[in-house]
Amino acid sequence: MTAPFAPDWYRSAGVRSRPRRMLDEDLDAGLHVFPEHLVPHLRHEALAGIGETARRTLLAQHFYQYMLFTTHLETKVVNRGAAMIAHGETDLDLDHRDRQDAFKIYCDEGYHALFSMDVVRQVEKSLAVPVLPYDFAPREARLAETGQRFLPGRERLAQLLQVVAFETVVTRYLAQIPRDEGVFRVVRAVVGDHVDDEVHHHAYFVHFFKELWAGLDPRLRVEVACAMPHLVDDCLRPDLAPVRQALLAAGVDAATADAVLDDCYREESLAAAVRDGGRHTLRLCESVGAFDIPEAREQAYLLGLLDR
Repeated sequence: MTAPFAPDWYRSAGVRSRPRRMLDEDLDAGLHVFPEHLVPHLRHEALAGIGETARRTLLAQHFYQYMLFTTHLETKVVNRGAAMIAHGETDLDLDHRDRQDAFKIYCDEGYHALFSMDVVRQVEKSLAVPVLPYDFAPREARLAETGQRFLPGRERLAQLLQVVAFETVVTRYLAQIPRDEGVFRVVRAVVGDHVDDEVHHHAYFVHFFKELWAGLDPRLRVEVACAMPHLVDDCLRPDLAPVRQALLAAGVDAATADAVLDDCYREESLAAAVRDGGRHTLRLCESVGAFDIPEAREQAYLLGLLDR
């Protein structure tokens, strides 16, 4: 690999240099815990009369789900792959700097999980809105299924590609929350800290994927190229079970909750959001010629991620 990873990491990384982010006067300032426009179901007409308390509950639960997703993702998916790279458990001939950089990513991601959980507990106490249980298992199962389908017998490679996908997609949340002055300052701060670190992670895994791709034999390139669109979809497609659970907790009846989900999370909307969030990863795949492989381009097309 040719690109250095954050040469001043020991001074600039969030885990090395940032203070613990605390919830201070955000409630008194009339701010929201999360941007309302990033919560599709809040705008549904069926929820127009649910009341301010229920709306606050729904917004809090969406925030909790986002942050808890981060804690699980960083520790169960990204750090698993980072540890493999750091220990030299890949087919790449990485030098000591590349492997040491993977350990830096491991530290960063552990810290992202820590401060995500920390701010969830602070907000829960301040808002008095209990955190609902969050289950990451369906996401893990979907990722494992993609690996078994497209890369049978190559579990480690599939797990590394999961990390490439997650670390190179760019979600609307990361881009918008730090700049939204209507959101709790503590939330803007922790998401901003996350963004600052992820810029370096993104660059690292772009180079990692290019090195990985260059070493694949032609048959395996086909398998990897076909898997990548599905991994992007696995990364970005929302889990709707927690959304339904939050609607029920806010007092919405089951039939209305199902109707809201059907209207707000239509397949065409989900595919468009995945395509937008995954555009950098898709371009990365294009840059190495992955979508010159007809089978892979067909997979991306079927998911709505590429035109024919």
